[in-house]
Amino acid sequence: MFVSLGREWLVDAGGCKPEHLRDVVRLQDLCNTILGDLGLHVVGECLWHRFPEPGGVTGLYLLTESHLAVHTYPEYQSITFSLYCCKSRPRWPWEQHLRVWLDAKRVHVRTFRRGVSGPRGPCRPVDLHEVQLVENHER
Repeated sequence: MFVSLGREWLVDAGGCKPEHLRDVVRLQDLCNTILGDLGLHVVGECLWHRFPEPGGVTGLYLLTESHLAVHTYPEYQSITFSLYCCKSRPRWPWEQHLRVWLDAKRVHVRTFRRGVSGPRGPCRPVDLHEVQLVENHER
């Protein structure tokens, strides 16, 4: 028996404009759009850290549904997202939005079903060989 504990989206985008990847206000607006579109709820304040040039920024949102983490690499024109939701959510159109917000040329989205297997009661973590990749596509 598999007990579903949600889904996780791992998103990597490349070919982004470096100045967008250093712009904390733009990134906060993007994250707020993601969270609003998916009906997710932030707990407390989001946390952002800016690294010295040529580095980017890291953002972290604690959600009632789990978390959203963002890491930018302007020196590589890249950004990564990790969004984990313990409740079902529709797929967000990462490709279209990241092209508009960041001028991304390549977007790779992987979706994983999270959970535990075994009888009800004491659960055991899912073996890595049992992890189910739900979606894996690049545009």
